[in-house]
Amino acid sequence: GRAGGRRRMEAATGSCWTPFPAWWGLLLAVLAAGSCQGNSVERKIYIPLNKTAPCVRLLNATHQVGCQSSISGDMGVIHVVEKEEDLKWVLADGPHPPYMILLDGNLFNRRVILQLKGTSRVSGLAVTMAKPNPPQGFSPGLKCPNDGFGVYSKDYGPEFAHCNRTLWNPVGSGLSYEDFDFPIFLLEDANETQVIKQCYQDHNVPRGGSGPEYPLCAMQLFSHMHAVTSTVTCMRRSSLQSTFSINPEVVCDPLLDYNVWSTLQPINSSGKVDPEKEVIIVATRIDSHSFFWNIAPGAESAVSSFVTHLAAAEALHKLSDVHLLQRNIMFTFFQGETFDYIGSSRMVYDMEKDKFPLRLDNIHSFVELNQVALRNGSTLWMHTDPVSRMNESVQVQIKNLLDILSSSSMGANVSLQEVGYSQPLPPSSFQRFLRAQHIPGVVLTDHQTAFQNRYYQSMYDTPENIRMQYPEGLSPEETLEYVTDTAKSLAEVATVVARALYRLAGGANNTSAIQADPKTVSRMLYGFLIKMNNSWFQSIIKPDLKGILGEVPQHYVAVSSPVNTTYLVQYVLANLTGTVVNLTKEECLNPEKTPNSEKEMYEYAWVQGSLDPNSTSRVPYCVRSTVHLSKALSPAFELRQWGSTEYSTWTESRWKEIRARIFLVASKELEIITLVVGIAILIISLLATYFINAKADVLFSIPRDPGAVAY
Repeated sequence: GRAGGRRRMEAATGSCWTPFPAWWGLLLAVLAAGSCQGNSVERKIYIPLNKTAPCVRLLNATHQVGCQSSISGDMGVIHVVEKEEDLKWVLADGPHPPYMILLDGNLFNRRVILQLKGTSRVSGLAVTMAKPNPPQGFSPGLKCPNDGFGVYSKDYGPEFAHCNRTLWNPVGSGLSYEDFDFPIFLLEDANETQVIKQCYQDHNVPRGGSGPEYPLCAMQLFSHMHAVTSTVTCMRRSSLQSTFSINPEVVCDPLLDYNVWSTLQPINSSGKVDPEKEVIIVATRIDSHSFFWNIAPGAESAVSSFVTHLAAAEALHKLSDVHLLQRNIMFTFFQGETFDYIGSSRMVYDMEKDKFPLRLDNIHSFVELNQVALRNGSTLWMHTDPVSRMNESVQVQIKNLLDILSSSSMGANVSLQEVGYSQPLPPSSFQRFLRAQHIPGVVLTDHQTAFQNRYYQSMYDTPENIRMQYPEGLSPEETLEYVTDTAKSLAEVATVVARALYRLAGGANNTSAIQADPKTVSRMLYGFLIKMNNSWFQSIIKPDLKGILGEVPQHYVAVSSPVNTTYLVQYVLANLTGTVVNLTKEECLNPEKTPNSEKEMYEYAWVQGSLDPNSTSRVPYCVRSTVHLSKALSPAFELRQWGSTEYSTWTESRWKEIRARIFLVASKELEIITLVVGIAILIISLLATYFINAKADVLFSIPRDPGAVAY
């Protein structure tokens, strides 16, 4: 449930008023005379579209981006556009504007959309998914992601600022960062798309060179947004409302969630790590984004890296000598990185303000896994920061880090190569740490220069994009356990990373025994990309979190927290790195009452467990782990600096309702005639009533009884 009741995505209900067309309104009035029967009539008039995803409004310190409808929804006659020539009817020839366009996914690009943005003849768009994915690529993100919020600026590596040296996302169209004053919806269900096309074929196709005749098939989209202008404006309004109103109406919410982190050796999560203790940070992002709200599969941009990270954590925790390692390792999963590094900037801020167990000075080195699933051959690229390498001591540490990573790939099907000195870091969480301090670090990616991912931050960054393929005819359980080539490839990367981390931490033993499990990687890919509600995820979460297991996984950071992805990364990490302990449910839920629980060092979770083979009940158990959550809310909101250029300022507008429906609309002439006839009948009725009332004594007088005699 989202705040403000604005997350209701259901079909139209409860309305006894219908705006189109007028003569239907009379029919409704008759049917609703006694008691409101509007719902049943509405169901006969409208076909609701239930499987849609809207484009919503997001705001930052200076702009609003996204889409919205008018307060009563936007309506238009449907026109199907499957090739660019079809646009001529909408933009010039069609006699019944404004039009609601059903747009083929292959035409959903910047050139076409900006044509439609510049005309009053378009009232909205319903976009279908292109199948197969557009071969030329599609990314509504920026060509230079998170520009201005990384480490490079006019004061630090100005030659690298604004992607001057390397354009990371060349196919980026920037559509997600445009502002549209009409609604745009994604149609997720092919059956609903077919219903719309059939309605169009039956009523709207031009006949014999002339325009179609009424009634016409129309669509109405509702997605009115409450926030306007910028985060500064909407947060100020919300703040004033909260101060002076008994029932404040908040108009926008900051994008926020939680980072997930754990350590190889337990540390006191409420205390401070000893200043001499060195920690290696391993990091990935766990969020993604697309043009449409909560459609963020993020297969290559997020899932491939955090799944690899989880597999490496499991491989290290299996070792018997981790408690002997000279340096600790911290596994960190950042939320909100898509929106100007929300999670990493908050962790750095907390470290600087002593609100986190670690300080920046504790960080020995930083290893980040970025996009790693689309390797060319066996090559994985190691990116470093050319500016900090000018410092001699940092250069020595980075050289050591690169040497360890390279040698750890010996004998594996992964070849690690260093990117040239002249190239800056790609968009990465590590950049936020470098803004604060010179830290030796490396970012691992499958691309040397521009992204291999042609669907970055889009609805097409799906399992198919990272070449996940399953044989035909497998059951859900068999699919969960099936080891794909993608899983094997990512397990190889995880193995190399785990071996390198072990050596970086001071491990002296042979690393050949350190091996990531492809089966675990397969399960994670299935759960985070295909079906969250699977038997493995069900068994590792708390009973009260059953509701988070939806069907199709999405990885948008959102405004209500924690989101499903955060919970699942938390519990998968606990499952892979934690220990099953022999505690009762009561002891597990209240570890502070249990002797020797070391509550400040560990987290305890009572999880559902697997189904008992001989019954329908589960066998729950207690897991002890070092997995923790920390806030991923931009410091700009903590400091109330809503116009900040230092920290992310992204907010999401609130809304009342999101829905879509189609129906038949009558001609304006018929509506006017109906209205005039209705008014005439009303006037005649009023006059008749007036005269009847004025002559009531004559018309309704009681005749005298002739037999009555008066004395």
